[in-house]
Amino acid sequence: PGYKISSVPHFSDSENDDSSSDGGEDDFISREIRQQQLQMKQQDEGLEMLGQSAERLSKISLGIHEELGHQNKMLDEMEDDLENATTNMNLVTMKTKELIKKSGGKRNFCIIVILSIIVVVLLFLIVYS
Repeated sequence: PGYKISSVPHFSDSENDDSSSDGGEDDFISREIRQQQLQMKQQDEGLEMLGQSAERLSKISLGIHEELGHQNKMLDEMEDDLENATTNMNLVTMKTKELIKKSGGKRNFCIIVILSIIVVVLLFLIVYS
């Protein structure tokens, strides 16, 4: 659009025919300038798209950074809760061991379990007989 189609240059033996060759050079220079301007416009458009992509990437990376911050905070809270639960579990285990020792140790515990099983068997026989 708007480009001139130049005819094939005419070469003559005469050295004084500079006017036709100057016109051909002017057309060539004009076409080259337009082509360079078009290339510059295309490069500008490409750079604009690249800038927009970089901006989107920046926003995405900021979102990822914020999300990682939230998740690290949640992991720290969960680690604290786990430490508290472990401490409480160790305390309960230690108190249970003390209670078993005070009540006569494992021997009395085994006797209680065996007697409980006998009671369950007797109840079963009474109900179904």
